[in-house]
Amino acid sequence: MAAGAATPVTGRAAPIRGLTAAPQVARAYDAVLNADFEQVPTLLVQTCGPAPRAACLAVRAMATWWDIQLDPHNTALDTRFSPEVEAAVHEAERWTRREPERAEAWFYQGVALGARSQWKVLRDEHLSAARDGKRIKEVLERALELDPGMDDAAFGIGVYRYYAAIAPSYLRMIRWLLLLPGGDREEGLAQMERTSRQGQLARGEADYQLHLAYLWYEERFDDALALVLDLQSRYPRNPLFRHLEATIRDVYFHDHARSLAASEALVAAAARGEVNRPGLATVRARLNIALQLDQLGQRDRARLAIDTLLAAQPTAPADAIARARELKRTWSAR
Repeated sequence: MAAGAATPVTGRAAPIRGLTAAPQVARAYDAVLNADFEQVPTLLVQTCGPAPRAACLAVRAMATWWDIQLDPHNTALDTRFSPEVEAAVHEAERWTRREPERAEAWFYQGVALGARSQWKVLRDEHLSAARDGKRIKEVLERALELDPGMDDAAFGIGVYRYYAAIAPSYLRMIRWLLLLPGGDREEGLAQMERTSRQGQLARGEADYQLHLAYLWYEERFDDALALVLDLQSRYPRNPLFRHLEATIRDVYFHDHARSLAASEALVAAAARGEVNRPGLATVRARLNIALQLDQLGQRDRARLAIDTLLAAQPTAPADAIARARELKRTWSAR
């Protein structure tokens, strides 16, 4: 019996499984993770048609979300992201009403809600993000009910279950007030890891989120670094993954020499045009270079690096000047 035909026993339409034009959607989403944001509109023109409109709107919103993550203190892109993500959510909602037995309709609703929820957390809208989290769990569970082999849908459910289990007490109070389902730390982590191994579209996203869980809560620092290095190799033009290596080597391994080397390599790559957003990447790397030089006892070089950065008055990342001034004040007080 073809998927979508009515079953003889219940008269209900059979589940419609799979992701339409998954390779084309994956190609566009890989461009997002590679920070090739200027290429995304062209790729979406090629993708839409074979791929459903809900998928294209979700990828477009995810592109802006990842652009925001390169400079999270800068709210300039929020006015673009908000209508994009709302359009993606509403298109997927309409699709689920038209074809409630199609698993991917529910999946793309979860993708759009997931992007919106992360943005709300970044902007300290925790109550609204929690409401989105509940809805994400519901729609992705529906996607998996219709298509148990949809490994990408397991990711969002895993994120919800994991963080619902380990959330701070004030967030657990929000969960109680909103009657949100409880979490499961082990099962949530396993579901994220399942997508990391088997996902068609969300593998890179799963690896990024897993590295945070490994660092913040699991104390699996070697595994987190391995994920970041793998993300670098798969998405070499995204400066965020290179900066994360430098941060992990500093904060979690206290290896200041290798953290310094990672940031110096990022500056060199930006100068050669090998990463996107090279100006932003260079400034962020130079801040870490100054910090690591100081940790290594090369304080004159560290102060020169900060003075040079302040003299340039960079506008991106948005917090660069404030961070440089804070470092200078801290060093002056010693």
